[in-house]
Amino acid sequence: MDSKSVKDFIRKEVPDWDEELIATARFKAFSGQKSDWEPKYQFWKNLITKISRHFGAFIISPSQVKNEWFNRGGLVPLCIDQVLFLMCNEGEITRISDMTDPYSGRITQLFYKVKSLMNRTITPDSILLEDSVVLTTLLKEKADELVKCLSESHWNSNCVVTRKKFESLCGGQKEAYAVLSYLSGCGKGRYLSTNKKELIEGIKVSLTSSSLSTVSSLDFDTLHLIWTQEKLQQQLDVIDRRWEMSRQSALASLKSGNKKLALRHAREMKLGTENREKCNSLLNRVEEVLSVIANAESTKKVAEAIQIGARAIKENKISVEEVQLCLEELEESIDSQKQVEKALDSAPYLDMEDEDIEEEFRKLELEVGNENLEDLNPEAGVSDPPGSDQTLADALSNLKLVDTPAKGSVIQNSQIQAKSKESNNPMLEAA
Repeated sequence: MDSKSVKDFIRKEVPDWDEELIATARFKAFSGQKSDWEPKYQFWKNLITKISRHFGAFIISPSQVKNEWFNRGGLVPLCIDQVLFLMCNEGEITRISDMTDPYSGRITQLFYKVKSLMNRTITPDSILLEDSVVLTTLLKEKADELVKCLSESHWNSNCVVTRKKFESLCGGQKEAYAVLSYLSGCGKGRYLSTNKKELIEGIKVSLTSSSLSTVSSLDFDTLHLIWTQEKLQQQLDVIDRRWEMSRQSALASLKSGNKKLALRHAREMKLGTENREKCNSLLNRVEEVLSVIANAESTKKVAEAIQIGARAIKENKISVEEVQLCLEELEESIDSQKQVEKALDSAPYLDMEDEDIEEEFRKLELEVGNENLEDLNPEAGVSDPPGSDQTLADALSNLKLVDTPAKGSVIQNSQIQAKSKESNNPMLEAA
């Protein structure tokens, strides 16, 4: 993180950063009651978080924060050590030494966790001696970002990646250590290692909100295949670079008239092409096996879902025939609804003049406005004026709509059904 870039960002975020009187007050050490220095503490804490988030760093160096980030012509804030100390006590900052080693065994992790709890002695001066500390909020954001990134390339609830790939996604070894320690503590990450002529390391990550499933032999086999896939891809990249170098050399030799040397480079290109075909064939076979494993896991999830559904049907005493009948009735209902909507859409209202519509609409607006004025008048009472419903009905009846001959029967039938329902409804007759 460039110190100049940080200072430019600070001036952008804090417009009065270079004002002498305000800066002097900010750089003083905390004194008095908590209420006296609480606003200053919130200012420094939020500024540290903003800078780290802007530059994508959730691991910071306390000494760098004090001596480089906030250095103003040789003057540094006297309260930064207190700010970092309070952030550590509030859980906003975690020391790397306090984090559980995610690459160790379960017993070792438990031992170090107990040890860190017993030796958790922090002072404002000791926090500055730490090489690096972790901003807890930004660590959680980084872990969520990592899970989202892996979810885009994996369809299952869990995924296995090599340690090298995990570290590249996190931004480095130290960052990967912190992220994996957090995921392990949440039960959503697990370190894997196996020996296949050489040590192969990987990480298993849960891509859902649920905890990570138990590690199986299939996970180690998948890790070995993914590690082989990455090795073959790296070999392909090396072959391609060498082939391009041989091609450039062959062209240069031909231009200089050295056909013998050009022929030698052409043979290297031919050999590189053959090696690439062999390597690519192996890579395709490995990818096919990985695809089969992924499809098998998806099929297993579907089979489990079917079993759960069948068990639920059995427990609720619902037969398969009843389920099928419900589905058929639902489909018929959807089809009927679509037919009605289609009929209504294809039956436009014709033979109406715009002036007639506007005239009737104005009448309705006047009547509704009169009713609202009577409701607002306290002397009018709460009862509706007599005949208001009949007036509104008469006004609506004046809107004579002419349907098209092809689809008029549908609209007429619906109007007849509506009238018959109104006549059968005693409450409407009473009204």
